[in-house]
Amino acid sequence: MAVKQADVVLVGGGVMSATLGVMLTQLDPSINIVMLERLDHVAHESTDGWNNAGTGHAGYCELNYTPETEDGDVAIDRALQINAQFEVSLQLWSHLVEQGVLPEPSKFINRTPHQSFVWGEKDVAFLKRRYERLSAHHLFRDMEYTESPRDLEEWMPLVVKGRDPMQRVAATRIRHGSDVDFGSLTRNMVAWLQSQPNFELMLSCPVHYIDQRDNGRWKLRVKNQHTGELTKLETGFVFLGAGGGALPLLQKSGIDEARGYGGFPVSGQWLVCRKTDVVEQHHAKVYGKAPIGAPPMSVPHLDTRIINGEPALLFGPFAGFTTRFLKQGSVFDLFGSVRSTNLKPMLSVSKSNMDLTRYLIGEVFQSHSDRVASLRNFFPEAEEGSWQLRNAGQRVQIIKQAEGGGGKLEFGTEIVAAKDGTLAALLGASPGASTAANAMISVIERCFPGKIRTAEWQERMKLMVPSYGQSLVNDEALLTKVRERTLATLKLN
Repeated sequence: MAVKQADVVLVGGGVMSATLGVMLTQLDPSINIVMLERLDHVAHESTDGWNNAGTGHAGYCELNYTPETEDGDVAIDRALQINAQFEVSLQLWSHLVEQGVLPEPSKFINRTPHQSFVWGEKDVAFLKRRYERLSAHHLFRDMEYTESPRDLEEWMPLVVKGRDPMQRVAATRIRHGSDVDFGSLTRNMVAWLQSQPNFELMLSCPVHYIDQRDNGRWKLRVKNQHTGELTKLETGFVFLGAGGGALPLLQKSGIDEARGYGGFPVSGQWLVCRKTDVVEQHHAKVYGKAPIGAPPMSVPHLDTRIINGEPALLFGPFAGFTTRFLKQGSVFDLFGSVRSTNLKPMLSVSKSNMDLTRYLIGEVFQSHSDRVASLRNFFPEAEEGSWQLRNAGQRVQIIKQAEGGGGKLEFGTEIVAAKDGTLAALLGASPGASTAANAMISVIERCFPGKIRTAEWQERMKLMVPSYGQSLVNDEALLTKVRERTLATLKLN
């Protein structure tokens, strides 16, 4: 059997692999890239529009990115970091639209105000303090705050209609927030890659074997699920961008850096409304506070969504417990990921997170009426018959070894790279797809250090991301310049 040679192998046909493939091709069109996808089409797991919130996560409305401190203040550092990272994605997408790589922006991104909504004296005080802290920074200077019934009726009519007028409520808003159809975005990027001479997409081809040769190059073996054909590949660099499937593949790679990592899978569901007379009354992403004990990705929100060009309202997500790492995975995924190197951290996390486990199992057994009752916190006049339940994607939260040999459950995203730079994997979930461009720049810097330092790659990177190498958190003039361009190019202003 002949061995297929490649400079880069991308495992997974989601937004992360597509972003890395496009960036590498823009940096050097001669790089030979093979993308492997286990399903028969790309962007159908976590990247699919129905499998994620579609929020352009910028920290505008997500209250879990700004936790309250012990002294009653609000910590904003993570929100600043995530906002700056999303601005990197907006810059890349703007460049790709200008280059004709991506289509007219409304095909994958649409202006959708990002709003936070709370009720009760304690949470109103928290939101006001959050607004004061964030709006003082140039990244969030456009944030508005209100407790006015008239403003709220304009901002979120479904949310305030039928609500107790004596209930204390408050909201913040950023008008230039966005709804992103990451499925459409990714499919367009992959379509462009397929038009390039040095790119090959192999569908229905899960990776069965991965190992590093003595010369540092990687051997992979894949099997076409339809034809049974086996293909051997050899490459100098492997990126594992397979969502929940990345951890098992990272473990199979045997790199030292994978030791101690485990996964905690979480499922999700949405309530979906497609009734035109309801959908047309709401144009925003309205985020609230997560219930006590809920994981961060379960922050409730009532969202305007435009998926494959079709508008809808989504509410949720309702989290649940699962042992699958992928929506179309196996119930044995979690058990198969247990190794001697991660057993202690995983047992430690299981023991210290019993409240979370009980919460997730409780979510699974909710009735439709229970879920609609949660919805009515955001939409008091919601009619049960207008909403249907739909499964969202799977998320695998990171379990990593802590000091003392125990475990720690992480709710962010993390890049794990081999010390020789020949393999990298992206683990975790939130904020995920929104920060794909920034994450893939990190992969390039860690795994192609010699090339990214060349004048040619530096120049091309700055064409894609004009703020590259500079800080949007610290440089207000730079932020103003790049944001004016991206909001205009992507029609978000």
